[in-house]
Amino acid sequence: MPRNGSRGPPTGVLSPHALRARAATPPTSSSGGPKRVALVTGGGTGLGLAIGEGLADDGYDLAIASRSTEHLARGATSLRRHGARVLAVATDVREPTQVDHLLAEIRSEYGRLDVLVNNAAGNFAVPAESLSPNGWRAVVGIVLDGTFFCSRAAFPLLAASTEASIVNVVAAYAWMSGPGTVHSAAAKAGVLALTRTLAVEWAARGIRVNAVAPGPVRTEGTDRQLWTSEELVDRVRRGIPMGRFGTPEEIADAVRFLVSRRASYITGQVLAVDGGQWLGKGVMDLLGPVSSDGGHHPGRGGPGQGDGPPGPGRRRIPTGSRRRARSPVATSR
Repeated sequence: MPRNGSRGPPTGVLSPHALRARAATPPTSSSGGPKRVALVTGGGTGLGLAIGEGLADDGYDLAIASRSTEHLARGATSLRRHGARVLAVATDVREPTQVDHLLAEIRSEYGRLDVLVNNAAGNFAVPAESLSPNGWRAVVGIVLDGTFFCSRAAFPLLAASTEASIVNVVAAYAWMSGPGTVHSAAAKAGVLALTRTLAVEWAARGIRVNAVAPGPVRTEGTDRQLWTSEELVDRVRRGIPMGRFGTPEEIADAVRFLVSRRASYITGQVLAVDGGQWLGKGVMDLLGPVSSDGGHHPGRGGPGQGDGPPGPGRRRIPTGSRRRARSPVATSR
């Protein structure tokens, strides 16, 4: 018996020995047993598809969910080329009954779930005063409600896994501001709070919960809904210290790390993958680049000096604009 008189960890809490054994579990069984399984919402296109492809390369079988059967069909075909077994289920994550059906299908097909990536999203640029109640509800429903409904429904299978992990896809404006995307900013702030709360609540069940915050990334969905002109793309690029947009594969690599054994002691964290964008370039950028003689030369180089380019969710919209809110598309980023 331990010196403090306790009889070990309370019921449901994994011991350090059990946690070490869990961290040592390989992604796939070397004895030909069942492979680990990951569910990616919004997994048919964009970031979701890139994440699925990365996980397939790591040896996972997959389940993908989307409202679009066309996206699911194309995504499943691509993922199978990476050697994964794929279950594609048409699902509106805003509807708890559909989410419950999705998890029932996963249980029936695979009998297990090890990783959940809450990636489904909807977004569009609109001034807050012009955002309709339906536009607000649609985005908050997909992003915040959908993340909770999927996490809640996945809990029983995840709790039975030997190495369970949830990764929620958010954005830097979850802890900053997102002018022009008030619906998405509010929803992702909620997801960030949900991430940290579930990380604490479910740690004793061996479920790690983290988030990634992608910076600007160009996909079919973001080009349609956010990066609507090359001029805007250039302005956003100039606001990124690393001077470029990210790639879907770079975001996928961050997810792959967070669900791996290398991150086995990480939970409740958010990993920004944005080329330093949310940190900003700082006041020194206004002085211009430093030359070989040690001097500053304002106006030479230093793209974006002084023009304060918007980041994701910071697209400048004329104050007088009365453009009506468009219905969001679950772009899967």
